[in-house]
Amino acid sequence: MKGIMLQGTASHVGKSILTTAICRMLTRRGFHISPFKAQNMSSHSVVLETGREIAISQYEQAEAAGRRAEPWMNPVLLKPLKNMRTEVFFNGKSQGVITGASFKDLYYRRALQTIKEGLAQADNSSDFVIIEGAGSPVEMNLKERDLANMAIAELADIPVLLVADIERGGVFASIAGTLALLTEKERSRVKGIIINKFSGNPALFTDGVEWLENETNLPVLGVIPYIQHQLDEEDSLHGTESSYQPNLTSKEADYERLADHLEANINLEKLMEMMEGAS
Repeated sequence: MKGIMLQGTASHVGKSILTTAICRMLTRRGFHISPFKAQNMSSHSVVLETGREIAISQYEQAEAAGRRAEPWMNPVLLKPLKNMRTEVFFNGKSQGVITGASFKDLYYRRALQTIKEGLAQADNSSDFVIIEGAGSPVEMNLKERDLANMAIAELADIPVLLVADIERGGVFASIAGTLALLTEKERSRVKGIIINKFSGNPALFTDGVEWLENETNLPVLGVIPYIQHQLDEEDSLHGTESSYQPNLTSKEADYERLADHLEANINLEKLMEMMEGAS
């Protein structure tokens, strides 16, 4: 399929917002876009008109892409509850509540099949699929049961952009360390880097870009300045069963502003080349 996957060096690096911005940026250029996140652990969700439930981030990404949100855009949703319990949703429909780390034993194979079916629908209904990863692709204790990052990039046969948050510090180590922990096959799928949440003038980071490109042999597609927005956060650790209410008022102005902001700070030509080159 054609498209790109955004993976992060950690949680909260801005993958969701960048994915949303890419969806709007490409949609207003006339492309039909499918947002997709295979597995999302989030207590921040939206109940669709059909009664199915997906994470707020994929709902907003669908809005940014000018299309109705569909359950297959977030085929597996894990909603953390109190007392180490998790409610499992496949294609927006609750499968029940599990406790502890029993997901792999109880649901892993069904989840994988649901994700494969969702990817097929994404591919069949768009020019490009924009996939968002979850957390980091190199949580070594979790990689065997990964249903969110490199396993999904492999299933989709799609190139990966690695997103790093410079605001929190340690950006060079986080990028180099992530790449070092990937297998050779996984590493070959990473085609570029995005530096996110930059404060100040990005021109002042020229030396940093040069170091990264020389050290990793990957292009830095953009140094994206920090931008305020009103979009919901999907943080899996915030909120409980009853505390979150999604803000479903129009966010059109935010989508446009985010797309403008990204387009002004990313190498769009190189991004398009990467997406077109996906097999």
